[in-house]
Amino acid sequence: MADELSGRVAIVSGGARGIGLAIAQDLARHGAGVVIIDSGVGIDGSPESPQIALEAAASIRGAAAVAGDVADPAVCRRAVELAVERFGAVDIVVNNAAILRDGFIFKANLDAWDAVIRTNLTGAYRLLAAATPVMREQARSGRPAGALINIVSTAGIYGNFGQSAYGAAKAGLIGLTRVAAHDLARSGITCNAVIPFAATRVTQSIQPASEAQIAYKNKALDVSPVYVARLVSFLASPAAAKVSGQLLGARGRELLLFSQARPAMKQLVPAGGHDLPGMSAAMKAFAPGFCDLITDLEAFSGDPVL
Repeated sequence: MADELSGRVAIVSGGARGIGLAIAQDLARHGAGVVIIDSGVGIDGSPESPQIALEAAASIRGAAAVAGDVADPAVCRRAVELAVERFGAVDIVVNNAAILRDGFIFKANLDAWDAVIRTNLTGAYRLLAAATPVMREQARSGRPAGALINIVSTAGIYGNFGQSAYGAAKAGLIGLTRVAAHDLARSGITCNAVIPFAATRVTQSIQPASEAQIAYKNKALDVSPVYVARLVSFLASPAAAKVSGQLLGARGRELLLFSQARPAMKQLVPAGGHDLPGMSAAMKAFAPGFCDLITDLEAFSGDPVL
């Protein structure tokens, strides 16, 4: 591998398995020092393999690990401190940690909602809050500016049955990406979101509700995470210094740029607003621009290019 990331230092949450491990490995192959954060929980957040972070780090030359919950501010601070102690800096942060607890909104489970939001969104915020002050100070001191990459999901754009917590967390992470890109632009630090398509514990846990979703699951399980990892390594590299605030995806050999919400159509209403029949007419005029109500599994049920 080339050494485009030589001397750079990355923290990867959820980096002990699946896409997170593939990302950590690819960053290291390109020369980066790597710190993995992973609590070793199952896909639903229940205790499973508490030593997996240390085991994953041991499999990557020179890597270090923090075995803990990314939603714990002390764990985030420790990861930042370890990166500085071991490698001398923090240049790259990849927010990949996520859990999944599905359930229809009309059968609300507030504990499940809180757990998913805490890990998938609050954890990402806390890691950025811990790392970015160090990264800004490094940039002021003349070190090349760093990069933040948030791993999101089509569930946060299209939605899917029973994924209110997961979809809301991933949509929130897209919003956090945009805000962080604005907040850190003056420091030259980039922030982008990546939508992964690959075989993961998330895809394995899908309970298909239609033939299209069955097809999606079967095909997703054939997609290697290497393409997602390579996109992340690029976004972490100096070559991506002008790429920020973007929503990108990797689906096998398909590299995707996603549009982001902007006004699609506009009308002027009468002073004081439409009456309800007038509003009905306005909505009929807007109807050709409406988004289809399809799930993410249906939207990407076609064959990936492998």
